[in-house]
Amino acid sequence: MAHINDNYQKLPGNYLFSEIAKRVSKFQSENPNAKIIRLGIGDVTQPLPKVCIDAMKSAVDEMGDQKTFRGYGPEQGYEFLREKIAEYNYKCRGLNVDAEEIFISDGSKCDCGNIQEIFSLDSKIAIADPVYPVYLDSNVMAGRTGDLKSDGHFEDVVYLPCTAENNFSPKVPDEHVDLIYLCSPNNPTGTTLSKEALRRWIDYAKKNDTVIFYDAAYAAYITENNMPRSIYEIDGARDCAIEFRSFSKTAGFTGTRCGYVVIPKNLTGVNKNGERVPLKNLWLRRQTTKFNGTAYIVQRGAEAIYSDEGQAQIKNLVGYYMENAKIIREGLEKVGLTAYGGINAPYIWLKTPNDLSSWEFFDLLLNKANVVGTPGAGFGPCGENYFRLTSFGDRDNTIEAMKRLDQSLGLKAEG
Repeated sequence: MAHINDNYQKLPGNYLFSEIAKRVSKFQSENPNAKIIRLGIGDVTQPLPKVCIDAMKSAVDEMGDQKTFRGYGPEQGYEFLREKIAEYNYKCRGLNVDAEEIFISDGSKCDCGNIQEIFSLDSKIAIADPVYPVYLDSNVMAGRTGDLKSDGHFEDVVYLPCTAENNFSPKVPDEHVDLIYLCSPNNPTGTTLSKEALRRWIDYAKKNDTVIFYDAAYAAYITENNMPRSIYEIDGARDCAIEFRSFSKTAGFTGTRCGYVVIPKNLTGVNKNGERVPLKNLWLRRQTTKFNGTAYIVQRGAEAIYSDEGQAQIKNLVGYYMENAKIIREGLEKVGLTAYGGINAPYIWLKTPNDLSSWEFFDLLLNKANVVGTPGAGFGPCGENYFRLTSFGDRDNTIEAMKRLDQSLGLKAEG
């Protein structure tokens, strides 16, 4: 008899975005003439930068010539891309990250979900609330979280509330934890951790021999000069932090798939005999066993952004989405809603009006304005009465969505 992994049945309901898609599909079938504007899922809408397209076309030509054809590539990623990442994203900022510490993947979501595999099942985890679902769900699937309680929290997880009351900056826990998930710029709240806040987390991690998983997938969207773009800007971070990055939102690779993780060579964990073991070696072993590497063509496309022309093109791409974020923030303020984020991130986190639940507001927005967003409750109990909008739509739809909110929700938001 094939027994299932019962941990999967601990997961509450459908995956958040699957549930949204189901509700939108039902509404569309009942209202076939409705023009739905989707500001929910964080998927990009603008084409890939031209430098990426040109590079990938050239790589395709290489694959069509026996002299330049390539088969299996290195599981850690091609050196040409790892070297460029180390130079452009770290060394030119004065940060000590080597190419050998960088692992190319098919996206940071996979890395964030898979990294827990190299740690013991009795590791105590701390997760922000609200939180990007993959951090928590992957640990539930692994059997590290215990059972789901009536308040929506899992019994063996330390939750770090992120609300307006603490400026969406989680407080370090009063107890010991082994693994901590941090995301900055944050998905879903669109807010950013300051250097002072990261300093507190690093001090805690070093004192408690804790590893920080730092998701910096949206680092390219930081506009304020005093905000850190990498956790390695803080002294001591190389002793306790793993950083995740992505090309998905930086260069529009959501459908092309490319990301990477940085694991400092001096970062270690402890085995059952009390010996220190480099985490980099464990991740390499995991990847060589379960992953055959990101496609050569895709890696050439990713490499192309690391040039003067490529940097200019992704700056324009990011600027396009951040202008959308400004339009959304101003539109929400116009109808009397309180909004956060959208300054250093492509997400806007808003307080629902009139004490509506997150899903009630979702239905209201869909039915009254034909606009789709993401209910905050889907990111955790502390996300209740909040709602996320994304700036990744196209400009015309973003402007139209705000007009619809003004026409259908203005009076209600004030009521």
